[in-house]
Amino acid sequence: MADLKNLRGISEADKKLLAEAEEWLGAEPGKMGPVKNLFWGNIKEDFYFPYPTQDAREQAECDQLLARLDDYLKSEHPAVVIDQEQEIPRWVVERLFELGVLGMTIPREFGGLGLGITSYNRVLERIGAACGSTAVLVSAHQSIGCKAVMLYGTPDQKKLWLPHLAKDWLSAFCLSEPNVGCDAGGQETQFTKSDDGQFYILNGEKKWATSGAISGLFTVMAREMKPDGRGKISALVCHPWMEGVEIYQKNRSKAGIRGTWQARIRFHNVRVPKNNLLGQEGRGLQIALSCLNFGRCTLSAGMLGGARRVRDQATKWAATRFQFGAPLADKELVRQRIAHMAALDYAMDAVLYMTTGMLDRKDEDIQVETAMCKVFCSEMGWRVVNDGLQIMGGESYMTENEVERVFRDSRINLIVEGANEVMQSYIFGYGGKQLAEMMLGIKQSLLKDPEEALGTYLAKAIRNTFRPEIMRRAIPLGMEVFLGIRRRLPSVTRVLPDLRPYADRIANLVREHTYQFKVMSKRYDVKMLERQAVQARLADSAIMLHAALCTLSKLDSDLRAHSGNGTDLEFDRDKAAAIHFLDLAELAVRRSFLDLYEHADASMLAAASAALTHSAALPNAVFVIPEKSPNAKGTGRVNRQDGIKQFPGEPFGASHPAAATAR
Repeated sequence: MADLKNLRGISEADKKLLAEAEEWLGAEPGKMGPVKNLFWGNIKEDFYFPYPTQDAREQAECDQLLARLDDYLKSEHPAVVIDQEQEIPRWVVERLFELGVLGMTIPREFGGLGLGITSYNRVLERIGAACGSTAVLVSAHQSIGCKAVMLYGTPDQKKLWLPHLAKDWLSAFCLSEPNVGCDAGGQETQFTKSDDGQFYILNGEKKWATSGAISGLFTVMAREMKPDGRGKISALVCHPWMEGVEIYQKNRSKAGIRGTWQARIRFHNVRVPKNNLLGQEGRGLQIALSCLNFGRCTLSAGMLGGARRVRDQATKWAATRFQFGAPLADKELVRQRIAHMAALDYAMDAVLYMTTGMLDRKDEDIQVETAMCKVFCSEMGWRVVNDGLQIMGGESYMTENEVERVFRDSRINLIVEGANEVMQSYIFGYGGKQLAEMMLGIKQSLLKDPEEALGTYLAKAIRNTFRPEIMRRAIPLGMEVFLGIRRRLPSVTRVLPDLRPYADRIANLVREHTYQFKVMSKRYDVKMLERQAVQARLADSAIMLHAALCTLSKLDSDLRAHSGNGTDLEFDRDKAAAIHFLDLAELAVRRSFLDLYEHADASMLAAASAALTHSAALPNAVFVIPEKSPNAKGTGRVNRQDGIKQFPGEPFGASHPAAATAR
């Protein structure tokens, strides 16, 4: 395959970005995952069918945990108080440790429950239905806090830290910084090595560290300082009682997930023992990305739980709220929203537990799938909640109904764990990377470069024309791109006969998806790297195709399980919802294809430029400016804090409550 960094006309910035992405992601897996296959126009049924199921014994254990958890959530958990007081009480954290929730994925030998990823997400879904803040606390602790130690810790590190993480320490993941959000590779926190090589000397600042002010362990991403500026990022484990660790702000008041605390932490010449290195030096970003695979699922589970709660509440409201002498549910536009909520809920469930099934069976290539899970569930969950609020009208805004809290808690999910816009470009770029490299290789082998001498080109073209491995791919590719002749239609055979028409419709769309990807790649060539609007349309197409296949697989499984069971109102609802989603997904994919040709990109770019030019003429002092802005730092307005609850930091040192248990 050719290297995309060698594209003629590629900018140095794009070349650097591609090189950094390749370093973060590591070598391409030997076996392409399901989504990458969709970009090639293939449906690999082994990935999708049959729909994943849990081991019966583990499912029973998880059911027992859920029963204990349900009892606690219904009778004890102070969800409204947590939201209003902007704090999860310590007794709640201790109860979650007692229940086993905060150690559910940690192996039994270290004091945890040893449950798998699907069980873990079932628990997060249930918590998300009751309290978004608590779902975030549990997810941050296990998906990205404990998980780094579980995946990359040495036997001694696991023995030292995991028993605490299962029973009495929360953990925090320190990745984001004032200047680092989605650009995880831009780490400014740095370390050097002590003269004796026994310590890493850590300096820098971290932001948005969930539970950082109440955690006993931090996983800190930091870049090694080197004279050439090319130091790589490593993952270091710190504790809040280490000398030089300053938690200078415990939290900030915010719109949603108000009970979670996002700390700001500074490191002043912190001496981190060399034994606190996680994994290998220079592999910190790979560790971070691996952990995010799990965090993106649990974010989705919490979103699903909240969306389901709103779906059920709004549907009941529509049937019991009368206007103009009839229930709201009699109105077609209200029924449209009810159907929409049910359809998206079923599809979110299908995508989430398809993804956790892949993680449980340890599929090799699932980074695109976990990114899709996050984008799909956060976006569709937000739409469900929005539908529910609209149905309930003014009452949805009242605090005691608890729907407005789900609304506020949900919105952050489109931003965190990789903003959805960034994820769209990632899904397009990494999902289609191997196909794009194949296309580039054929282009370089058979087509003339503008700067290539005629004789050189003819010799190259003649030589490569007689290479079967090139022509086997070049001929069908040329027929697609230049003649519009689509490739062979993929097929889905492992579904019940009643579902074959839906499977065939998806197969047609998958074939069209790979065609459109190839045509757009030819049309925009190197410019495709900067055309994010085009990338997003192809990413959205892939997301909906993947969601449709997950939904089809789940529906097939449900139909087999419920065959001959008689009347089952819940199943009837879910079956109708699944079929509605398959229709909605097809419409969405076709709109994405149409938007590739009929769009307002030119006027959009002109309007954006005009708006930015006007904004540049306005005084910075009137606006909030990013605190570390490279071109406007310190020029923005100072925000008033009157009436806003403050969470000042305090020195921990040996007084930290977790310090005693560490000795």
